[in-house]
Amino acid sequence: MMVSSSKQMTNSIAQATSDLRQKYLEALSDRYTKRTKTSKQMTQTYRPVLADPRVSEWFDVPTKEMCYLIVGKEARGSRIWDIDGNEYVDIIMGFGANLLGHNPPLIKEALHEQIEKGIQLGPQSEFAGEVAALISELTGMERVTFSNTGTEAVMSAIRLARSATKRSKIAVFSGSYHGHFDSTLAQAETPENPHAVPMSTGILPSMVEDVLVLNYGDFRSLEIIKNYRDELAAVLVEPIQTRQPNLQPKAFLQELRQVTAESEIALIFDEMVTGFRLHLGGAQAWFGIEADIATYGKVVGGGMPIGIIAGKANYLDQIDGGMWNYGDNSFPQVEKTFFAGTHCKHPLSMAAARAILQYLKSQGPTLQQQLNQRTSQYVERLNVFFEASQMPIRMAHFGSFFGPVLTEDAIFSDLLVMSFSLLRYHLFEKGILLRGEGGGFLSTAHTDEDIDCIIEAMKNSIIELKEAGFFLHFKT
Repeated sequence: MMVSSSKQMTNSIAQATSDLRQKYLEALSDRYTKRTKTSKQMTQTYRPVLADPRVSEWFDVPTKEMCYLIVGKEARGSRIWDIDGNEYVDIIMGFGANLLGHNPPLIKEALHEQIEKGIQLGPQSEFAGEVAALISELTGMERVTFSNTGTEAVMSAIRLARSATKRSKIAVFSGSYHGHFDSTLAQAETPENPHAVPMSTGILPSMVEDVLVLNYGDFRSLEIIKNYRDELAAVLVEPIQTRQPNLQPKAFLQELRQVTAESEIALIFDEMVTGFRLHLGGAQAWFGIEADIATYGKVVGGGMPIGIIAGKANYLDQIDGGMWNYGDNSFPQVEKTFFAGTHCKHPLSMAAARAILQYLKSQGPTLQQQLNQRTSQYVERLNVFFEASQMPIRMAHFGSFFGPVLTEDAIFSDLLVMSFSLLRYHLFEKGILLRGEGGGFLSTAHTDEDIDCIIEAMKNSIIELKEAGFFLHFKT
């Protein structure tokens, strides 16, 4: 009798908690959709013609009515205003591109000057050589070339490595992101078998048959690389993965550099996020490792689209045939691989890159050091709150990027996923525009008041969600 009564009481509490959650979800959805009604209307109006993967990426039945992107209308400094006039403290920051915040005067002036002069596609871009020289100076890389996007830069870096080594295989690591080139959209066939299979439909098995997918930071991966040393053209690394910001395996990377160098395998650092943000010399300077090829973007473009492939001359010489001079008998002697693009070295991108690189050079390492320190303090304040609130997450960071990671005692469940999803919408409602479930980037435009605002919104959101029955009982 007592057992039966206990079960009934447990079931009643569970039902009441479920009802509370449902009412809270409905109330949040109602407030949120009224606040951002024009963004929702535009999403619905243009869905028949606009295929948008970012909207569908967030789709979940319980939050369906809130599943749309905020439509931005204006951005300055650390703030964005949406189409409905709502103001946000932005920590998406162009997915890392806006190191100096939105619309900084030096970028704005450079773009205005270039627009007045026109957009000359065909002739050599006026600033291409100067931008390449600045990148070489700041990173230590010997030669530089330009593409339009990060995906193109990674794709070209792999081609250069294969062309130079005359080998076909490449190795990547699980958890990394290298854009949407077919050969990098791969996953290991099984945890024990590193041979790759396509990550999604539309990718031919033949596109990934020469790809190995290894465990990042696992020294056993180095043994696999050694076993394939005569077949591997390159090992492609995201030095600190945005999906695992707490994994920063310096000793592993240093040994990886030694293994690849001994086997004449190209080590490619994908520095789309870390480049010029983590350190003036990127992750290479941070870890004290010299890669053979590095790809950059985001920060260098100052908000304009850009991709950069930089590296040792024996790889980059395949772009143009190598060094030669006027007035003598020299000529391009290196066999070239194919590389092209109408908008590579786009005048607007070159003007923006020149402006931001000149500024970063003038500031020296101090800019990144100070911003990294502010981010560290921000993360520490959040983690004190998370621990006191018995939350199953901690905020990790590298440089001025930060993102949540589950604690070791976290219990993963559908309800936990729902809790994080609602946290994102809750913060949007409170005027914080963020990446994922709490992650993002700080910029030099963010003030102490902005950081206080973000932390206060995070605290209040979690308290309110816990009171509504979310973020409960997710730790062992």
